[in-house]
Amino acid sequence: RQALEEMRALYERNQADVSEAKSGRSDLIFLIRFRHCCLLRNQRCVVAYLYDRLLRIRALRWEYGSVLPSAIHFHMSAEEVEWFNRYKKSLATYMRSVGGEEGLDLTQDIKPPKSLYIEVRCLKDYGEFEIDDGTTVLLKKNSQHFLPRWKCEQLIRQGILEHVLS
Repeated sequence: RQALEEMRALYERNQADVSEAKSGRSDLIFLIRFRHCCLLRNQRCVVAYLYDRLLRIRALRWEYGSVLPSAIHFHMSAEEVEWFNRYKKSLATYMRSVGGEEGLDLTQDIKPPKSLYIEVRCLKDYGEFEIDDGTTVLLKKNSQHFLPRWKCEQLIRQGILEHVLS
């Protein structure tokens, strides 16, 4: 805000000096050019600041998911919230378009997993669970299985499975 107020003041002074320079005062031209360079510098600084905020908001989508915590949401302007929502929708559309019928959740594993299979324990009776290779596993309460990580992620989030750490 301070940079914008300074830019507004510089612009108004330049406008006044330009009208005087048109009437014949050529000694003001250097001052007008100097102020104009200050305006351009401030403009570059403001644009760099806004771009950095957009990069941070984009990173929040990858870190927190599609719903931001209220403490973060409180510190965003209406335009930033609108940009976040448009980015969220654009990312969701893209993720649905790749990866076949189910789509591909790019936000699932930010860091690559150490192993493709994990050991899980069933917390609730779920029934039969089919893996991509065609085998079915019966998920009963307290049973343990060694399953592909990406197939189990959703069930872990739902509280049906828990990851057993050795």
